[in-house]
Amino acid sequence: MVAPFVFQGQGRGVHRVKYWEKFKTFKERGEWVELQFMAAAAQRCFAVSKPWGDTKAYDVGIEHQGNYLRVQVKSTTMRSGAGYLCQFMPNHLKKCDYSLDQIDLFAAYVIPENAWYLIPAVLLLGKRRKWMAMLCPITMPKKKACYCYEGYREAWNLLKKNRAALLQCGPIRPTL
Repeated sequence: MVAPFVFQGQGRGVHRVKYWEKFKTFKERGEWVELQFMAAAAQRCFAVSKPWGDTKAYDVGIEHQGNYLRVQVKSTTMRSGAGYLCQFMPNHLKKCDYSLDQIDLFAAYVIPENAWYLIPAVLLLGKRRKWMAMLCPITMPKKKACYCYEGYREAWNLLKKNRAALLQCGPIRPTL
């Protein structure tokens, strides 16, 4: 996994370079984040596949013991309040929203913190559609309830579940 920062220069001229600022477009950054996710999943011994082109609603397929999960990969660098704001909506050029028939899991990467969130799609696309979420609190947030997905931080074990089990997932109380 590539660290999100590198240090360049010597002595007093040393400064942090942010990888994500080197990408010309959000699409380029998104492709890089998808590769980061695939590498992280493969390191954990999951079989990884990538659908050809941009015609599917999901970005990455994960196979484990006969189960196949469809994962939509998102990323954020948008600092807001005590953490980072991540959007869970399709590209503005796509006219249709995501559905539970298309996606099983969201993988959200908070790039500056090098943190992954694996969130069952039912929590974002279910009865009360959520378009964005606060992730990765850096300081103690004023409203802890805003960070209700902290229980899904680095939740790689969810990739071992089948679709039916993911549909049964509920909120995990944050331990902030």
